Amino acid sequence: MSQSNRRFLLAKRPVGAVRRDDFTFETVPAQAPGAGQIQVRNLYLSLDPAMRGWMNEGKSYIPPVALGEVMRALGVGEVVASNHPDYKPGDHVSGALGVQDYFTGQPQGLYKIDPRLAPLPRYLSALGMTGMTAYFALLEVGQPKAGDTVVISGAAGAVGSIVGQIAKLKGCHVVGIAGGAQKCQYLKDELGFDGVIDYKAEDVLAGLKRECPKGVDVYFDNVGGEILDAVLTRINFKARIVICGAISQYNNKQAVKGPANYLALLVNRARMEGFVVTDHAKEYGKAAQEMAGWLAAGKVKSKEDVVEGLETFPETLLKLFSGENFGKLVLKV
Repeated sequence: MSQSNRRFLLAKRPVGAVRRDDFTFETVPAQAPGAGQIQVRNLYLSLDPAMRGWMNEGKSYIPPVALGEVMRALGVGEVVASNHPDYKPGDHVSGALGVQDYFTGQPQGLYKIDPRLAPLPRYLSALGMTGMTAYFALLEVGQPKAGDTVVISGAAGAVGSIVGQIAKLKGCHVVGIAGGAQKCQYLKDELGFDGVIDYKAEDVLAGLKRECPKGVDVYFDNVGGEILDAVLTRINFKARIVICGAISQYNNKQAVKGPANYLALLVNRARMEGFVVTDHAKEYGKAAQEMAGWLAAGKVKSKEDVVEGLETFPETLLKLFSGENFGKLVLKV
């Protein structure tokens, strides 16, 4: 007997913030796997700021979600039927499974995970694409050295919180920019950040002068906009700026606001470089092994913010852009 498959299809290109009517929510029979295919029952889905960009038409690092297609999302789930020799029912997998109850298709791009080694949501945070992003963006692009001052925006978010912890392991002075006293306290008390700046309660530039008296050597940018501009005024000679995201700009109805203070890059012979995690796919295994070791030793902590209910997807996604989520935002199907 076929299972029912609830799914969200992209109905139109959003203008500004995502709305429920940008999607079609429907229930259809789950498709049985064909030759070489598997069927996966989705258990948890990753909600990421990048999803907003995937809905836009135009050239990017990955093709946009087509209108009428299942909304793209990374997830973890359990194989329930298989016509592929490498997968059997009961296996757990992670990959692009879509905002739906069941994924049916070729297992290309999926990889097996072990639920005995870590809770499943962790494979979407520190042990998943989030952790890989933090690891490679900081170490390969930011190139932190012991004694460097590293500043992170969106520091209490999924990627930022792990970036800060890795920077501490590398002997850096770490300053996080986050919104709200609770998040800032978490960064200092739980994750060991050296300093915090609450952008909701204080002037960011004043906070940078207080927490980074020797300037900024590495800036890990998750938000763009005015905060990027403020940090540019404080960068040191040969500073490295990692452009990982610009969440403050994703819902703009006008053109994205670029950095006004970019000449600081020239004066300081500094470098600003964009980062896309899939460029490092061949090295995921090595990074995941090191991350797992840090987690097991208590050197890195991972926080997941789990919301229940596939049907809540549009509203839950918006938590990313209002700053409501605390840690890695995960949807329990």
